[in-house]
Amino acid sequence: MKLGAIEAGGTKFICGIGDEDGKVMERISIPTTTPDETIGQVLEFFRSKEINAMGIGSFGPVDLDKNSDTYGYITSTPKPHWAQCNLVGEIQKHIQVPVAFDTDVNAAALGEMEWGAAKGLDSCIYMTVGTGIGVGAITEGKLLHGLTHPEMGHILVRRHPEDSFAGNCPYHRDCLEGMAAGPALEKRWGQKGIELADRPEVWELQAYYLAQALVNYILILSPKKMVIGGGVMKQEHLFPMVRQQVISQLNGYVQRSQLTEDNIENYIVPPALGDNAGLCGALALAKTLKS
Repeated sequence: MKLGAIEAGGTKFICGIGDEDGKVMERISIPTTTPDETIGQVLEFFRSKEINAMGIGSFGPVDLDKNSDTYGYITSTPKPHWAQCNLVGEIQKHIQVPVAFDTDVNAAALGEMEWGAAKGLDSCIYMTVGTGIGVGAITEGKLLHGLTHPEMGHILVRRHPEDSFAGNCPYHRDCLEGMAAGPALEKRWGQKGIELADRPEVWELQAYYLAQALVNYILILSPKKMVIGGGVMKQEHLFPMVRQQVISQLNGYVQRSQLTEDNIENYIVPPALGDNAGLCGALALAKTLKS
């Protein structure tokens, strides 16, 4: 099958054409501006592509309840212009193929399980740390859904005793995203993360918050692999700090070999699919529609 894929992000939409093996044959990046402009460019890309199915992984919150009047909508996002946007509906008006829809991070988790770092396992999480923080999860081979979808980027975290930053989340101020996403980094330190690479105090604090979140996910979900991507995690020196903090904060409570000094670098990992994790995840969503 020829599959269409959309990774709908708050900064850019990545659109692509691929196959059932996760091979990306064509790829384009479109800036996320207004829905009319961005979706218009998306539709132009897919015009005459003759795809058989499409997967869409979107920034959220989104409505995944197929019995809801607002299924396929981006709902209460703080992203200007995008609240209550009927993303799936607008695309299906012009592209009459089956569409699988989920969060961008759930899609990325599925892609990493299908073709990447979590291949061969039946559970994992995918965490992205960038303009926001989102986490997707697969448990016992199934994407995690419930009342809504996971919103693990907005969990409450224990404040570092030396951190006076108020937080940057418009809903919760000092939740995980408000303390550790890219915009929070910039607001706290007055510079973008890429300009702070040589300041260890920045990344020690960042690791403190990210590790707290990972510890919570370990204790609640027990994933067999933790994959962390996003622009902030391009700072590769952050991974060892996060891993060390996870070990320290767990304090020996979870007795598994994956959580030891010798093995944790194989448990908390960057995406094996690299910058294509979200796009391949959308392909993996589309693949689920195969009859």
